[in-house]
Amino acid sequence: MDKVKKFPIHPKHPERICWGCDKYCSVNDLGCGNGAERTQHPSELFGDDWLEWENGLDSSRFSEELEESKKLKDYKVK
Repeated sequence: MDKVKKFPIHPKHPERICWGCDKYCSVNDLGCGNGAERTQHPSELFGDDWLEWENGLDSSRFSEELEESKKLKDYKVK
């Protein structure tokens, strides 16, 4: 089973990566088939507080919820 990649909340250089799918391709090598332009990271579009603006949440609260979800990653519904 493939793991889901964690979406970086504050990447160092978001301009170097296409954020359109979970491949996170380099700007110079778009591999998703679109080939037109890269998709920008939300921080490039909305600023560094994009998560707080989008969800109305404090980013530290989001981090806690993310950690909690990691604990449940092996949970399987029968």
